[in-house]
Amino acid sequence: MQTTYKERILKEIDKVPDEKMGSLYRIIHLLTTEIALGAKKTGRRVSLRGIRKGSRIDDSLLDEAKKSLFP
Repeated sequence: MQTTYKERILKEIDKVPDEKMGSLYRIIHLLTTEIALGAKKTGRRVSLRGIRKGSRIDDSLLDEAKKSLFP
């Protein structure tokens, strides 16, 4: 069964123009990295989702940053 998936994937890759291969490689690399990390559960955070866990933002800091960027 795996060989049929590999064959199907290779057929799809053959359809991609040569100038798009770099983009395709990056996509495949990201996918395989995500799949490998999902299986290993290294404890390393992959995304920033949920990192704040209910913490509050000090609005005065945001206002100060806005004033410094947009006087």
